[in-house]
Amino acid sequence: MAKLEPDAMIDLHTHSLLSDGELLPEELVRRCETRGCRMLAISDHVGFSTIETVVPQLVRMCRSLRGKGAIAVLPGAEVTHVRPDLIRRAVSLARGSGAAIVVGHGETIVEPVAAGTNRALIEAGVDILAHPGLIDKADAALAARRGVALEISGRKGHSFTNGYVLKIARLTGAKLVFDSDAHADGDLPDRRQAECIAFGAGMTAEEVDQLFINAEGIFRAAGRKGFPRPRET
Repeated sequence: MAKLEPDAMIDLHTHSLLSDGELLPEELVRRCETRGCRMLAISDHVGFSTIETVVPQLVRMCRSLRGKGAIAVLPGAEVTHVRPDLIRRAVSLARGSGAAIVVGHGETIVEPVAAGTNRALIEAGVDILAHPGLIDKADAALAARRGVALEISGRKGHSFTNGYVLKIARLTGAKLVFDSDAHADGDLPDRRQAECIAFGAGMTAEEVDQLFINAEGIFRAAGRKGFPRPRET
């Protein structure tokens, strides 16, 4: 893929109607493309009940779009509300089902996520720990060592702790990315809107630029690996 234009949007955490979003995956892709998004992952919510149905559907769609249009799309998965002791198995199953990017549904303060979920997701090797809430400093330090990115969230409610996540990332060296966590058309920001959310959390201009550099790195690394064909069931 060619070098991105400076104002290109990158979003690695979005949802379609294959989980709790409102748009077909194809429509989600098109609406993101028109907002200047050039790298997109559709990371629908999954657990053991849905991984092997949702992820392969995203893989098929992404394969059909490869090389078409101005946007590159990878199939993802957000491992959501899985018991901490089962998370490693769920992440492995998501990758084996074809997810190129695995997001972990972190301990947001606006949902009853089980304690210990942040740590279990980091240990399982997710690419991004979404909306990690009031993440423990030791867990953030582990994320830094393992290369797991913490999310600055554009999602209402989940964004309440963006300032704290920034603070803990500065203390530990954990890398950050911005994601919309979009569920509907109105949730999809362009690059300028995403930057404003990050500035609102207290980020400097250099830190905001780094958000998208980090996201691009995750996307390109996942794209180089390719997404495997789903396991036969």
